[in-house]
Amino acid sequence: MLLSMTVSKKSLIRFGALALATITAGSLAGCSAESAPAELSDGPVAISFTFWGGDARVQDTEEAIAAFEAAHDNITVEVQSADWTGYWDQLATQTAAGEMPDLVQMSDLYVSSYADRGALRDLEELDIDTAKIDPAVLDLGRVGGTLYGITHGTGMYALVANVDLFEKYGVELPDDDTWSWDDYAQIAQELTEKSGGEITGSDQTGGFDVHGLRYWIRSAGGELFDEDGNVAMDPEALAAMWQFELDLQESGGMLSASAITESFNAGISGNALASKQVALGVATDNQLTALEESTGSELRLLKLPEPEGVKPAFFGPTMYWSVASTSEHPAEAALLADFLANSQEAGEIIQTERGLPANGDVRAAISAELPEAAQAAIEYEESVETGDAPLVAPNGASTLETILQRYTQEVLAGQQAPLDAAEAFAAELQSEIDNAR
Repeated sequence: MLLSMTVSKKSLIRFGALALATITAGSLAGCSAESAPAELSDGPVAISFTFWGGDARVQDTEEAIAAFEAAHDNITVEVQSADWTGYWDQLATQTAAGEMPDLVQMSDLYVSSYADRGALRDLEELDIDTAKIDPAVLDLGRVGGTLYGITHGTGMYALVANVDLFEKYGVELPDDDTWSWDDYAQIAQELTEKSGGEITGSDQTGGFDVHGLRYWIRSAGGELFDEDGNVAMDPEALAAMWQFELDLQESGGMLSASAITESFNAGISGNALASKQVALGVATDNQLTALEESTGSELRLLKLPEPEGVKPAFFGPTMYWSVASTSEHPAEAALLADFLANSQEAGEIIQTERGLPANGDVRAAISAELPEAAQAAIEYEESVETGDAPLVAPNGASTLETILQRYTQEVLAGQQAPLDAAEAFAAELQSEIDNAR
């Protein structure tokens, strides 16, 4: 999940997955067939809208909703919000009761779960403009060929270098067009050594989120899932990622296992990179603004090393807009989704808080007004050659990151061998998917 990018995903929730499992086929039976017609009403209409996020997102969203209501004086938007941890439990409970909000902020880890249960509307039946969204980005919201989520923003996995720390300790920044993971390891070790142990070269480079997992698997020429929604990864690719980290720890170039866990749990504004304990770390590009605000340092986005002839980089959806199949006002819900995703007015308010705008015209229109870090993220995405868009996580895979984090911590703590853990991870994830069918 490219993730709410300003909200720490310390762990994917346990309760939301359990509550979602209570949504039976019967509770949603006939939703698609009985969906309300998608026609705008001339009379007063109230629609509900829910999203996850912190204080900054709440403020931006309220401002954007006010602008929408000013333009559509017959529509009132009832706004609900929660932090990431509570959001999915709340949404699953509402959905099971047939009370899913009309417009929902949706994640790539959950969209299949809700779509497969008939809880979401086919957005191509509604009046939402998708002409200015790159088809590869738009396809990120498809499940089984049907568009259930309009991608609001994109984020791309990146390495982040603290330029000030590189300069302080006399280490040269790499050429990220040509470097390898071996070069990365050498630089991280050099940073630790030249700082006299004042900092450690690198935080973890993967194993706590789906983006890093996909990157390493794609680097080995594979994919995480196949078109049938089964786990398709080669465990050797995940084992190689963990072995790289173990070797880097042993050389002194990477934080210890306990320090890595502490860094991850501190969130994007408090992790080891943000607190200048390391000079290198991973993030999605649109997290750069939050990191710069925390560090007060100059930071630079670097491309991840790529094997020759392979393009593992990809656009990730930060979030989608989805319309409930039970909505009595789908046209108005779609109108709000269209406003949030496609209007310059909303873009100027939200900026990159929900990722870099997927609508190319909106991105171009607001780019000059953005902070330098956000502009750097746009330039970074334009500089990276991407491969095919990854397939959306299937129903049952919403706990992927929780499972991955557990195995990563066990491997880095020396409790499991990398290949054994990789095989166990793949088997456990497949079991979760099978159980959801």
